[in-house]
Amino acid sequence: MKLVGLKISNFRSYKTPVNLSINDFTAIVGRNDVGKSTLLEALDIFFNHKNIKLDQSDPCVHSEDKVVKITCLFEDLPAALTIDARSETTLEREKLLNGQGQLEIQKRFDCRGKTPKEEVFAWAIAPSNPQLADLLKLKNQALKERARAVNADLSEVDERSNVALRQAIRAAVGDVDMAEQFVPLSEEDGKKAWDQIELEMPTFALFQADRPSKDDDPEVADPMKVAIAEAVKAVQLELDEIKEKVRQSAMDVANRTLEKLREMDPELAKELTPSFKAEPKWDGFKLTLASDNEIPINKRGSGVRRLILLSFFRAEAERRRAASPAKQVIYAIEEPESSQHPDSQQLLIRTLLELGDDPNTQVLITTHVPGVAGLVPTEAVRLITKRPNDSPLIEMGADDVYRRVADTLGVLPDKRAKVAIYVEGPNDVEFLRRASRLHRTLDTSLLDLDADHRVVFVVTGGGNLQHWVNHQYLENAQMVEVHICDADDQASPKYQEAINTVNARGTKDIGFLTSKREMENYIHSDAIYAEFGHQIVVDDWCDVPDLIAEQIHVAGGGITPWAQLDEEKKGRKVSRAKRRLNRGAMDKMTLALLQTMDSGGEIIGWLQAVRDRA
Repeated sequence: MKLVGLKISNFRSYKTPVNLSINDFTAIVGRNDVGKSTLLEALDIFFNHKNIKLDQSDPCVHSEDKVVKITCLFEDLPAALTIDARSETTLEREKLLNGQGQLEIQKRFDCRGKTPKEEVFAWAIAPSNPQLADLLKLKNQALKERARAVNADLSEVDERSNVALRQAIRAAVGDVDMAEQFVPLSEEDGKKAWDQIELEMPTFALFQADRPSKDDDPEVADPMKVAIAEAVKAVQLELDEIKEKVRQSAMDVANRTLEKLREMDPELAKELTPSFKAEPKWDGFKLTLASDNEIPINKRGSGVRRLILLSFFRAEAERRRAASPAKQVIYAIEEPESSQHPDSQQLLIRTLLELGDDPNTQVLITTHVPGVAGLVPTEAVRLITKRPNDSPLIEMGADDVYRRVADTLGVLPDKRAKVAIYVEGPNDVEFLRRASRLHRTLDTSLLDLDADHRVVFVVTGGGNLQHWVNHQYLENAQMVEVHICDADDQASPKYQEAINTVNARGTKDIGFLTSKREMENYIHSDAIYAEFGHQIVVDDWCDVPDLIAEQIHVAGGGITPWAQLDEEKKGRKVSRAKRRLNRGAMDKMTLALLQTMDSGGEIIGWLQAVRDRA
């Protein structure tokens, strides 16, 4: 299940409902104390209700209402639910999906008492007809009575199955009076459905910026807890088998005890029913890291503790690339830049972006630091500001928003730059940076595209916030331009006319068109195999990202054939493959492999052109 949205209302500063759209990577940006952390804590309450404890002070102080509402929206839903042992059902069949085909779960917390009371609802297109509206609340006997009342055909229905009875009732009445409404999931089969849904939900891990320094400091302990939680999920089927064996054995003892009690006091025995008070807990494992010379980690500097956190994410990125399929997990990190050197900040953000590329991982961060915000893809930016009445406002996806983010946080262009390298997308930036590293092993006169302040990248499609700022600034700046574009089409290169125009300016500006389809066609198949574990043949005009995305899809056991995937899903898979090709696969390239793929020396020609103009 993939989280695609969050709605909260009456929670702290969020009095009126607000919506947060969530991507694979989402950056919540804004000044201090505008409500960034509140959004992450709302998610923690929804998924765990452990780290953040609701109390009577959490409802908005400007509201008389004491009920906090937190809603999460999900896509990529489970294909089936097992509500009872006799038959499977689906979320769609049980009328639990909203108008967009999403699962929209709202948790309501009544904070009037000392301990908040929780209720769970699904916002769904469901029948308002009184014969159908309450089916998930009814027990088996009540369902049988309802089925007979509506003259349902039960001739081939297993009447022990609530799922089958509901299907028969719906078939008899028909889909009438359908409307979006809240369906309660706190009673009978509604509760069973929620229990099954909850098992499918992602693991959510919140890493907060400000923590007390204790012996089991959560800054260090939490990554280890996440590792344990994921390990437990990986063996959930085996644990369920163990639970069932223990349950059967214990129930056998309990039933034999009651049998003996009936011999002595039949009335008392009639009142007693064996049942388990609670589900077993599997999260009692403890794992920690020992410091050098047995010095507790919490006695080390905050920067060291955050570096351990950074290392955890880097290890996870590598592990999750290798593991298939992996369980869905959401990492939420407050201010990842805290206590870190700028170099470590950039490494952490790049690692988190890489984690977000994994189809089973989502990352959310909050930040108010320009060096971090500048690395964030523009489509991931969510700007939070305060309205005149002090209530938070969330905005995204427009030049005006990016401009205000840049102005608010101070994301500025580097005015020391002399050369602007224009490329089509952020993946081209990653390719060229890595290619320059390889070529600089032989020719140090070439510029270091990772760090040289004389060069800025301008991404004409997508890119991160810093690229956007550079683009805006360069519209009015006098700077030498180097344009590098993909040919895309051998017979009719897409950007041929644009490159001709640049080269006809009669200035130092220069444009290049690749002699191959795109940058990925310069990556050797050996490096691709080392990164993905899949062998493909790379020629000058094949679609490398599409080929590797298809291989990953097939190897992952996708039910839908690649050719039949809808364009949006296919596009996401190709996009993830493209990112990994230009990062992971390029990291595995050697200069010899690059020279093999670029026998004409095109790439070094681009780099020399940049150097000669700086």
